[in-house]
Amino acid sequence: MNATALVCPRPGCGGRASLEETVYVCPSCGGNLQVDYDYDAIRAGWKRDSLRDDRDLTIWRYAPLYPVRARIEGLPIGWTPLVPAPRLAAALGLEGRELLLKDDGRNPSASFKDRASAIALVRAREQGHDLVTGASTGNAASSTAVLAAAMGIRTRIFIPKAAPRAKVAQLLAFGAELLAVDGTYDQAFDLCLAATARYGWYNRNTGYNPFTREGKKSVSFEICEQLDWQAPDLVVVPVGDGNIISGVWKGLTDLHRIGFIERLPRLLAVQAEHSDAVVRALEREDGAIEAVSGDTVADSISVSLPRDGEAAVRAVRESRGLGVRVADHEILAAIPEVARGAGVFGEPAGVTAYAGLKKAATDGLLDPGWRRIVLLVTGNGLKDVASVIKVTGEPRVIPPDPAALEEIFDSQS
Repeated sequence: MNATALVCPRPGCGGRASLEETVYVCPSCGGNLQVDYDYDAIRAGWKRDSLRDDRDLTIWRYAPLYPVRARIEGLPIGWTPLVPAPRLAAALGLEGRELLLKDDGRNPSASFKDRASAIALVRAREQGHDLVTGASTGNAASSTAVLAAAMGIRTRIFIPKAAPRAKVAQLLAFGAELLAVDGTYDQAFDLCLAATARYGWYNRNTGYNPFTREGKKSVSFEICEQLDWQAPDLVVVPVGDGNIISGVWKGLTDLHRIGFIERLPRLLAVQAEHSDAVVRALEREDGAIEAVSGDTVADSISVSLPRDGEAAVRAVRESRGLGVRVADHEILAAIPEVARGAGVFGEPAGVTAYAGLKKAATDGLLDPGWRRIVLLVTGNGLKDVASVIKVTGEPRVIPPDPAALEEIFDSQS
């Protein structure tokens, strides 16, 4: 294993922790930790040509850049398709540019979050834990339950009572012990932390457990390899607690440090307008994260106080990127637009990146030099069918009588 330590990336701190300990946050300042690696050893011992004949089309093909010794067998996590979307590009006025959708709704739990859960659960098992807890609006929870069931690990999950029923059903089907908190995601998160401190359960929370970022960065490895190691110009990411976009950036910088890619792309962070703490921080000179209401139809990015917000702001700024906010009606409208324009079915949070790209294009924020754009679709539309129906409407009901067809269609001929 090439991972060497947990380090604090906050300027002026320099806190460190051993990988042998179950440590979640910096022992010096309490900030989020980051896994460090012996990049020189990786560069010397691992070449991208070695992947050419590797038939393991999962996240585990990139094992030298993970902080675990084992893997989850069986479940095909990762290597999701990169879907060309020329019709969407044309609709956005981006003719002549390449737009690609990374469809992570194809993962085992139908969510991007399987990437994070895979590394965090293997880490839990390697440290001798047989019970994992976490707080989630639904996707991280269901991901944890799906993967834990395959590994024989128990799960005790905190969710807001208002979590979509499809996600609740998925959790229960996979045997999670479910605690529905009569409150917000942030309240469920804090309650989960209190339980971890009191009972010693292994905590998988994003923006708290540093190993979740290490799983999420795998999407950057795949994007670059699927593009023959030519990094895109812009990566568009939906943002809630900030862990996905910080993971995307960690993956890109890892590849750059070992020489697998020659340049780094820019990041576009997209948030719902009332769950926009990261975008607000990007607009501030000091980059400080402050709580917002968190109210949005996109439950997976509904966050009042982003737990990985500092890292998200740092990632966007280091990439020389930007952030935009979109209204709920723009998010809902993006569901059928993406489905009909590219054949990809996303839940509200899953298509938020497209809504943000549309907003950026309308506002003239896209540099003409950004010729290849990749956006993440982070969850399948079946995760939240109620929101889909809000924008698509109900089907027409007709009697089982040919006369009904004549009434509808004969007048159209």
